[in-house]
Amino acid sequence: MSQRFLRPDANLRGDVMVVGGGISGIQAALDLATAGFKVYLVEKTPTIGGKMSQLDKTFPTNDCSMCIESPKFIECDRHPNIEIMTYTEVAGVEGTPGNFTVTLTRKPRYVDEDKCTGCTVCVEYCPVKIPDPFNQNLSLNKAVHIYFSQAVPLVTYIDDTCLYLKDKTCSICTGVCENDAINFNQTPQKVQVKVGAIVLSPGYEIFDPKIRGDYGYGTCENVVTSMDFERLLCATGPHEGHILRPSDKHHPRKVAWIQCVGSRQVTPGGNSYCSAVCCSYTQKQVILAKDHGPDMQATIFHNDIRSYGKDFERFYQRAEKLPGVTFIRSYVSVSGEDPVTRNVKIRYSTTDGGVKEEEFELVVLSVGLNPPAGASELAQKFGVELGPQGFCKTNPVNPIETTRPGIFLSGAFRGPMDIPEAVMTASAAGALAGQFLKARRGRLSTERVYPIERDVSGEEAKIGVFVCRCGANIGRVVDVPGVCDYAKTLPNVVHVEESLFACATNTAKAIGDTVRDKGLNRVVVAACTPRTHEPLFRDTLREAGINQYFFDMANIREHCSWVHSKEQADATKKAKDIVRMSVARTSLLEPLQEFSLPVNKGALVVGGGVAGMTSALTLAEQGFQTYLIEKASDLGGMARRIHYTTDGLDVQAWLNELKKKTYRHQLIRVITDAAITEVSGYVGNFVTKVRTKGRVVELKHGAAIIATGADEYKPTEYLYGQDARVMTQLELEEKIVAGDEQVKQARSVVMIQCVGCRQEDRNYCSRVCCSGAMKNALKLKAGNKDVDIHVLFRDMRTYGFAEDSYRAAAGQDVKFIRYEPQDKPQVEVDGAGLKVTVRDPILGKRLALEADTVVLAAAVIPSAGAEDTARLFKVPLSPDGFFQEAHVKLRPVDFAAEGVYLCGTAQYPKHLSEVIGQAYGAAGRALTLLTHDTVVASGSVCEVNESMCVSCGACITSCSYGAIEFHATPRGRKAVINPVLCKGDGLCNAKCPTGAVFLKHYTDAEVFGQIEAALAG
Repeated sequence: MSQRFLRPDANLRGDVMVVGGGISGIQAALDLATAGFKVYLVEKTPTIGGKMSQLDKTFPTNDCSMCIESPKFIECDRHPNIEIMTYTEVAGVEGTPGNFTVTLTRKPRYVDEDKCTGCTVCVEYCPVKIPDPFNQNLSLNKAVHIYFSQAVPLVTYIDDTCLYLKDKTCSICTGVCENDAINFNQTPQKVQVKVGAIVLSPGYEIFDPKIRGDYGYGTCENVVTSMDFERLLCATGPHEGHILRPSDKHHPRKVAWIQCVGSRQVTPGGNSYCSAVCCSYTQKQVILAKDHGPDMQATIFHNDIRSYGKDFERFYQRAEKLPGVTFIRSYVSVSGEDPVTRNVKIRYSTTDGGVKEEEFELVVLSVGLNPPAGASELAQKFGVELGPQGFCKTNPVNPIETTRPGIFLSGAFRGPMDIPEAVMTASAAGALAGQFLKARRGRLSTERVYPIERDVSGEEAKIGVFVCRCGANIGRVVDVPGVCDYAKTLPNVVHVEESLFACATNTAKAIGDTVRDKGLNRVVVAACTPRTHEPLFRDTLREAGINQYFFDMANIREHCSWVHSKEQADATKKAKDIVRMSVARTSLLEPLQEFSLPVNKGALVVGGGVAGMTSALTLAEQGFQTYLIEKASDLGGMARRIHYTTDGLDVQAWLNELKKKTYRHQLIRVITDAAITEVSGYVGNFVTKVRTKGRVVELKHGAAIIATGADEYKPTEYLYGQDARVMTQLELEEKIVAGDEQVKQARSVVMIQCVGCRQEDRNYCSRVCCSGAMKNALKLKAGNKDVDIHVLFRDMRTYGFAEDSYRAAAGQDVKFIRYEPQDKPQVEVDGAGLKVTVRDPILGKRLALEADTVVLAAAVIPSAGAEDTARLFKVPLSPDGFFQEAHVKLRPVDFAAEGVYLCGTAQYPKHLSEVIGQAYGAAGRALTLLTHDTVVASGSVCEVNESMCVSCGACITSCSYGAIEFHATPRGRKAVINPVLCKGDGLCNAKCPTGAVFLKHYTDAEVFGQIEAALAG
């Protein structure tokens, strides 16, 4: 819910305040509120959404960014335990952990939020045009405007450029507002809120290249930043998704991207660290730009390609293989601008042709991530410390803790990170704040109450069709008014209207109002994909007092405007066909009832490494019985082989303490030497059988966390296993700690990166290897500064703050030689030593390196039992064999199977701090289930018509979830479906030879009605 203007003496109490309303703050608020805490979500801009709302698509899936984020806006707005306070800044924090008093300053909108309906009549009449901040100042808006179309709250605010605020010469908006919402008497308002804990999620700022004039930005008109380009790509951008260069509004045919702008720099004004996301978002922009204009020529100037994340390597290869796309490894300079064409001249070096100069019609600067604006002042207000890079300082073994108890951290205030990490840390912050305030859970929270559902069983179908323009995503291709006119002619349709964004808060509310006012009993929304928005609109029907299953989505974006963007007439015809089919199906829909299931308060954690122990302790500390299953004879996992980190952590001392806490905790039952033999049940009520030490135990639990870790690849190349002087990085680390004489006496060490990965059979980056090599190289140098170390690499992927260790190694005379995958290094025995031969692409010659020790950066590979675990819990694996999360961006620790969660290297290789953060995140997500007494199951499940069942068993063999079995009836054995276990995939429906099985909400009558409607066109 959005907080309106309050009396200064208002007594506001909550459990947690989340400061920052980007995607990380939103997720933290939702997790905490769902787990039973009262949350205040504070955002300094006029709306929640953060930087993610400005993005066009997200890598590596190229999902529409706003499409996957905006449903969470409304979820926050409708949640009874979340109070949203936008256009609000923190003025001060007093008190002690568990009893903070936060003073807020609410800036005046000069608009009464209770009265404003978001109609934008005031915007239409306002005479003052200003650069639009949401569109990166690439287009104009008005002095009074809504920040963006799906904003929450969806009300206007008045900018300081307003003529009335300047000199009281204009008050047109006051006169045209029919709701008397304009209020120029508003002043800044001080509000105090008492909370027990605080989550800091202020996000980040984009590096501003204009300050130093980097690469002509601010002087050359056709040099833009990557965020500028996001808005150019976006259908809600300045040119409705047409990529037009600023100088002449022409489509550029030759575009250059320059990487590492503001990052990996030690010059004044730059940042020494790697911003972690720039390589992949550049590849995304290249792919999308090529979709917009297939004939476009794209050149990417880069240093290293840091595609270190899950599926990032394939994403890079996808971009690289596009026709007309060239990646050039070179530093560059902008030498000038053609005064006539305004083309930008770039000078760069080549390995074979010296320095070249080339003109480009548009240049995009891949800018890095800075700490949030005012980070120093923010840190001072909250009493937390900042690190040397200007981001929030954290505990090395708990990246969610700040230096002040009771104040936690989520998102990019910790350091540059991608959206999944921001979401993981949000859930982690929710878990730790919940642990801190466990005694007050549920005291201030309330349950959401829906109106009584209207019985429409005796009514004829009265269908309302709502057609969405989705900004320009649909509207610029599909003739939306034409589709609306056509929908009015369809049987049973009594109301049709169009909207700019059906998912905007005012539109969603208007749909509910229309259902009530016009007596509608079925609704069709013709818009985007039901995958992201169907829950939102079903919830809207519930608020309107209609059964949520009287709803259908006609996807006219993915199925029409996006795939037929050049065929407007055909796209419109297809949209009409899809709407006709949807209306035909909707007229036959029946009301279904969801049912509540009891939740067992226990949890099962599979895997006793750092991730598993961290998750187990987090759950147990909040009062939940936890079973920790480990296949080995002791806890610790791969961390038992890690001894130190680049920031000086004694890993083994810390690990021993973690193990001690785990073994001693009264609510954790550790079962070692264990193997899971069977998993049955469903969300909230699982039964897992575990074989351990000759006996089988049965464990009942409501949630499960998969934390089975990963393994180290055992190389078959480079003489590994044949010569003791060839070892892996982990083995080297163990030898360094043990004081091994061979390592101590080594005069020459050669490290070879990317061993066993970034190749055809393992087409991914193992993420940790480059940083691990730097860590060990620096440790070797610390023991013997004269040791000669060569690192043979393809791309140095020391992303984030690990860039400092790369620079430190280079500063200590560690030498780096890049090799190409088609010409890998060769290792051979040479007399008493080893010889490594590698081609240096800069010198263009093969080098022979003498080596006492060769160290291989062996790939991180999926754990040996991953396939068995996936089969038992009925969860998927990725193409690379790691566990596959429900959504790569917004559900990174959830599985599609409800009640099962994921963390650690079982999901993908990651560093120790990332493992810990994700483990807290998985526990946080599990807590959103375990803190409730019941869980709701879908009404769209299968049933069997026993009179038609011939007991063939085809349905039983086809069901992946064990939901079907035979039971005795007076007429013999018949199949029966357990609705609790059924996932509604309909496979049994298709397999049944007699048609005895039917899927509710997708009955034969409904589906055939759709098909007949399609053929009728």
